[in-house]
Amino acid sequence: MSFSAKVKNEVCRYTKLSKEEALAELSAIMRASGTLTFGSNRKISFKITTENPAIARVVFKLLKEYFNIHAKIMMKRSNSFKKNNLYIVVITEDSDVKGILTRTEVLIEEDGMLSLNYGISDEIISDDSTKRAYIRGAFLGGGSISNPEKTYHLEFVTHNEEYAKKLSDTINVYGLNSKVIQRKSSYIIYIKEGEQIIDLLNVIGAHTSLLELENVRIMKEMRNNVNRLVNCETANLSKTVNAAVRQIESIKLIQREVGLQRLAKNLREIAEVRLKYPDESLKELGEMLTPPVGKSGVNHRLRRIEKIAEELRKEGK
Repeated sequence: MSFSAKVKNEVCRYTKLSKEEALAELSAIMRASGTLTFGSNRKISFKITTENPAIARVVFKLLKEYFNIHAKIMMKRSNSFKKNNLYIVVITEDSDVKGILTRTEVLIEEDGMLSLNYGISDEIISDDSTKRAYIRGAFLGGGSISNPEKTYHLEFVTHNEEYAKKLSDTINVYGLNSKVIQRKSSYIIYIKEGEQIIDLLNVIGAHTSLLELENVRIMKEMRNNVNRLVNCETANLSKTVNAAVRQIESIKLIQREVGLQRLAKNLREIAEVRLKYPDESLKELGEMLTPPVGKSGVNHRLRRIEKIAEELRKEGK
């Protein structure tokens, strides 16, 4: 089961709703995954289609318990590559389809005419609890979330720009930073930051999934920190090794061209120690001298030796 399906199944277990919350949640689900159809006898019906049986049960339960609507549930095989089952909740005219469509404001009546509504009215999302219920329904109907082990990405898919912007504004009431982009004929409201996705899961009541994502995020950050430390240590080690090789080459050049005895005593001492202990750090080399010399002092002497070697190279050209 995908992480997205786990989140939806958890959200579907959120059943303690007021009638206002049920209306908001149902309205969002119907907007996201509903289809209005017209029969040959000019009767209309409304279908909510989903691949998740838990979502179909939620829709059926909301309709029956809160609005006394007895819908039908059908199942058919999907034509998609995945061949998943499709669960279709059907509301017909016999079940007062026009009444529920206007109550959820999927349709609005103006001058005696019914038309599709692309806004979200303040009556549907009148307070904090109904806003949360609406976002929860929008996620059930048209939302998805990526596996956090791979990437952080949560999105809602809609088919109308006006509605997408209104839904994004509703989400952003909770201090989030969702954005809207167009993808072919759809409009996508998306969030890509792990911490903000966690906040949204909290908004819709997916607390178990929230903890799972938080654990994944912590582990990923720990791995990234370890990798950064290892890379840093590797880079420092490589730098130290390269410096040691360069220093030894310079000392051997001086030894070959003029002899180490031509060096000042302090330079000769460090040159001999470096040749004898090529793998030791500057600090360890300094501790071998009499009297001991600090790291910066050793580095200074070796730089002077390299400068002398560089001058000898120039003279040899």
